[in-house]
Amino acid sequence: MKTSDLTTTEYFQYYKQYIDLVGDSSMLVALESGKTTTQQFFKSIPVSKLDFRYAKGKWTPKDILLHLIDTERVFTYRALYFARHENSDLEGFDENVFAQNGAGNDRSIDALLDEYVTLRNATVALFESFTEAQMKQTGNANGNVLSVRACGFIICGHEIHHSNVISERYLT
Repeated sequence: MKTSDLTTTEYFQYYKQYIDLVGDSSMLVALESGKTTTQQFFKSIPVSKLDFRYAKGKWTPKDILLHLIDTERVFTYRALYFARHENSDLEGFDENVFAQNGAGNDRSIDALLDEYVTLRNATVALFESFTEAQMKQTGNANGNVLSVRACGFIICGHEIHHSNVISERYLT
């Protein structure tokens, strides 16, 4: 399954920016390569930049990594829920509240990356377990239609997006 298999009726238009970043890759390949790329990327960030904020109120790279972890958990839950219970309704989540209460800066980058890798391995296993029919099932998240397979591609593109933001705003 590739991004070109998705239809625009499977996700809220806002998520197109993330899906487009994946290219026409297989979801499982994108999840696996993202795991490697994201680990390497965060390990390459100088220690002095891990707690850096480019402006008041902005997240640090460690906050962003925890945001990626939290968001991946939310989207895998959505995927699981929709795969098991078609046409379900789930509420949204406030990423800023999650970040505020996550205490990412109180943790080491190694601890965050260990959690990320563990989660990504579970994410891959979850998406491998879905049948083709389950991947096409949809539900509503925060009032918008979302398919199981769109959840996987959004996870992949979301981490690419935030790596790009860190490169542009934190490392230049």
